[in-house]
Amino acid sequence: MSTHLQGKTAIVTGAGAGLGRAEALALAAAGANVVVNDMGSAGEDVVAEIKELGVGAVAVRGDVGEWGMGERLVAAAVEGFGSLDIVVNNAGITRDTMLFNLTEAQWDDVIRVHLKGHAAVSRAAAVHWRAASKAAGAPVYGRIINTSSEAFLFGSAGQPNYSAAKAGITALTLSTAQGLSRYGVRTNAICPRARTGMTENVFDADPNNNSLDILAPERVATFVAWLASPSAAEVNGQVFVVYGDMVALMAPPTVEQKFTATDGVFTIDEFESQVGSYFTGRSPHANFAAYSVAELDTTGVQNLNN
Repeated sequence: MSTHLQGKTAIVTGAGAGLGRAEALALAAAGANVVVNDMGSAGEDVVAEIKELGVGAVAVRGDVGEWGMGERLVAAAVEGFGSLDIVVNNAGITRDTMLFNLTEAQWDDVIRVHLKGHAAVSRAAAVHWRAASKAAGAPVYGRIINTSSEAFLFGSAGQPNYSAAKAGITALTLSTAQGLSRYGVRTNAICPRARTGMTENVFDADPNNNSLDILAPERVATFVAWLASPSAAEVNGQVFVVYGDMVALMAPPTVEQKFTATDGVFTIDEFESQVGSYFTGRSPHANFAAYSVAELDTTGVQNLNN
């Protein structure tokens, strides 16, 4: 058992099962106390598992899409264990559909749980860390790990709501990293793949019969536990694709081509001659979607959503 998070306290949302449960257990195995958030009673079972590891845990049942839940979770950490050091925003739902079939409820539900949920918990943690830093007159220890997705990189056709939420989470991650770094907080995002209840119909079985499934959530959780550690103090505002036996650091977008008006002001005709001609014969896959990220996959496990 590692002890690199000994004495620290973490919040993990959506931690009753799947990836969130694996993340909570990995943080606990590293010595952290854990506030386990979930909508149902499964959080209590995870708390029992964590306590068997010899650290503290408490379950807070509720919906992170409710703004006040962030404050409840922070209070549970501080009042129960004396500190808040780590936030893992994991909770999420899917309501997959094509755009032309998308209902208002399907849009609102996914944006609320994913994006608003990330914002609510991060905001409450930010209030706590800013006040603690000002009181101490120095930076404090803070880690936020957000859960984005390759869906924002690809623009999944059957997930317009989910893709948009994950793109928003990525932007929120960058903004949080910029705004909180002065207080000692480090904020990063992961785009994970893991075999969980939410993805049970997405992936084929592990073709290699690994003792640890190639898409085991524990593989992602180990990286999350490292990002939460003191060793990751210089990692901030980064986006990682994480699954299988690899972690890929994503580069920011680059400028492919700059078009400049010859006489200082574009005309429609000049847009046609400069911009239009540039795209003549261009592959439909040569757009802002990062299709090349799919080439990272050497797991042998088909991703049926891509």
